[in-house]
Amino acid sequence: MLAAVDTVLDRYRQHLPVSLRKLWYVLLSDRVMAKTERDYKRMCEYVGMARRSGRIPWEAIRDAPQTAVDAPPSFTGPADFWAAVAEAADDYRVDRQAGQPVRLELWCETAGMVPQLARAGAEFGIACFSGGGFDGLAGKHDAALRAVEGGRKTVVLHLGDYDPSGEHLFNALAEDVIAFAHAPGAEVEFERVAVTAEQVTIYNLPTAPPKTTDRRSFSGTATTQAEALPPGILAAIVRQAVEAHRDPLVHQRTLEREEIERQAVRERLEPG
Repeated sequence: MLAAVDTVLDRYRQHLPVSLRKLWYVLLSDRVMAKTERDYKRMCEYVGMARRSGRIPWEAIRDAPQTAVDAPPSFTGPADFWAAVAEAADDYRVDRQAGQPVRLELWCETAGMVPQLARAGAEFGIACFSGGGFDGLAGKHDAALRAVEGGRKTVVLHLGDYDPSGEHLFNALAEDVIAFAHAPGAEVEFERVAVTAEQVTIYNLPTAPPKTTDRRSFSGTATTQAEALPPGILAAIVRQAVEAHRDPLVHQRTLEREEIERQAVRERLEPG
């Protein structure tokens, strides 16, 4: 099993870290494991021991985030401070959504997918949010405020599970945000990026029957978790959805302007 895990981590080294559930779905796709709770727990136990022993790097696996507040920034001295300022200048960026026909946001159902989606959106200056649960009214209201303040149409690209909860969560999120964004001229549109019935078939994703206790309407006959999408395929799906709403010429000009301004900032910091 650990040899199979090593193979998966090497295959997706450009998309690390991955969650344990994401790792499990890839192993299911590779037919290394059976889709049972026992096998999942066994994999978690083995991966945990491998991380403790140093066989698997700690940073290769994404764990549930801890609630923490960092200490205020501090420096060893003036030289350390100016080095940090120079590093900040190297990271100078402009608003890469400026001038585009619509403003984009990325939303996912589970918090564990946020880091991967954030990497996909970073190139285009797109923020990523987690919309798990049905009671996040504050988050929905904040999304509506961002749409109103953006001054143009906002398109929310959403990724969630293909199951009754995933479909109802998507619909509830869209209805609430659109209702909250009631300022004149404000326009919000929601687009389901994944998981779709077509993707389940195309990528042969693992499925499970809907829970018999869930009586809500559902368009499918079998369910699939969003994390069942392999990292590389998920990144490609997100990129395709983003580029469908981007003007490539505007994006290129924005990057050129950004580099000119970054160089000007660097020059201002040079002695003399």
